[in-house]
Amino acid sequence: MSSSRQVRAAARTGAVAVLTALVGALLPGSTAHAQSRTVQGGRLDWGIKSSFQSYVTGPIAQGSSTLRGGAATVGGSQFRFHSAKGSYDPDSGAFSAGFSGGVRFLGHKKGGSYELDLTVSRPTVKISGGSGTLYADMVSKEKGTGKVTSSAQVPLATLGMSGIDMKGGAGPIALDNLPATLTSQGAKAFAGYYTAGTELDRVSLSTDLAAASGAAAGSGEKKTPSPKPSEKKAEAKAGRIEDAAVDWGVRRTFREYVTGSIAKGEWKLLAGAQDGGALFRFPKGAGTYDKKKQILDADFAGAVRFTGEHGLDIALSEVAVAVQGDGKGTLYADVDSKDFTGKRTPLVTFDAGELKAESGGGGLVSVSEAPAKLTAKGAKAFGSMYKAGTGMDPVSLAVALDGKAELPPLPDLGSSAAPTPQAKKADPRAENAADSADTSDSSPAVPIGIGIGVAVLLAAAVAFGVVRKRRAATDA
Repeated sequence: MSSSRQVRAAARTGAVAVLTALVGALLPGSTAHAQSRTVQGGRLDWGIKSSFQSYVTGPIAQGSSTLRGGAATVGGSQFRFHSAKGSYDPDSGAFSAGFSGGVRFLGHKKGGSYELDLTVSRPTVKISGGSGTLYADMVSKEKGTGKVTSSAQVPLATLGMSGIDMKGGAGPIALDNLPATLTSQGAKAFAGYYTAGTELDRVSLSTDLAAASGAAAGSGEKKTPSPKPSEKKAEAKAGRIEDAAVDWGVRRTFREYVTGSIAKGEWKLLAGAQDGGALFRFPKGAGTYDKKKQILDADFAGAVRFTGEHGLDIALSEVAVAVQGDGKGTLYADVDSKDFTGKRTPLVTFDAGELKAESGGGGLVSVSEAPAKLTAKGAKAFGSMYKAGTGMDPVSLAVALDGKAELPPLPDLGSSAAPTPQAKKADPRAENAADSADTSDSSPAVPIGIGIGVAVLLAAAVAFGVVRKRRAATDA
């Protein structure tokens, strides 16, 4: 064999080896394993059962629902649970995500108690082997007997996973409108209002996956950082607040009115205000705190503006909080609306209790979800939509007294990636991969990427074969 033929043979052997290795690495079923990922951040939207909601608030039960732990409402009848945590295995498709928040239903009031008393909280979705289950913490008063039962992580509903391939995801995991069916254990935990097999509201979720380095993949700001001690050391004074934030959602039904079918409006956060789902955070608090007298005075950044039809236009800015020595707190804001304008308007009052730093020497003073009532001026600020004394959303307050104290994080709703509709074909990811040009880190793009890579390699292999034939003919 001539030296030129030996060189070409070696080149052919090397090229075939490279192509074989690349194709083997890209094709499904290769020996390479994707690294398990951490679920970090996201939301789950679920109405539990809309007809049950209507029954609770209707003329028979004459009850209500109350949000807990940062849960919010979405649309007309869904609850939003937040801050997903869990795990995901791209190889097997196994997925587990637990969410924070809850909702309590009360109805049929008799005396000082309710015959209907049901709380659903901390929903968790687990998917494995093509089947899915929704779990939740349940506290319920049994229908008829009044026996109260509290159970953790009850397998409440089975989830329809037909046509959904959970394998191979690399970015946000988004599932939309999963059918949910009440289990026998769920029926028992639901206080006997429904039997096993009852269809519940459909479930939608979207969760982020932590980056390979362990950093969060979410796009939202998770925490308001506290100043470092060195930054404030030179000008530190006794009683000075290092950082603070106040969380307030105004009023749940007001938010629903703004975005509902009547006002058809929206709200916009301005000047650094942050959206926590069921609340707005006004950050960067500055002011003073007197530990002995239990007096707090703080001003915050951020603003929110509500707009909609029928003349709705209300802006709240320059939010401030004052707490007196008796624990009585007031939340103020500059108000600019069609019918009312006022500086430092006292909007709501709340009971802050005793303001003390956390146990263990921590430099954080906090008030968690203190019930709030609308003031007379607050009623005017909202165009007399509500009377003075009306219950508004609770107020939460966190004050850092030193640079080491960290403010509590906002509810983590994850990135804003839209959920992927449930598949009608065998591989839902392939259907949706072309929906967006920026889906390189999402699971829908995985099969398309593999297909293109294999096609390129196969084209290269064919081209190599043609060249080899031509060169063989020349050599002959």
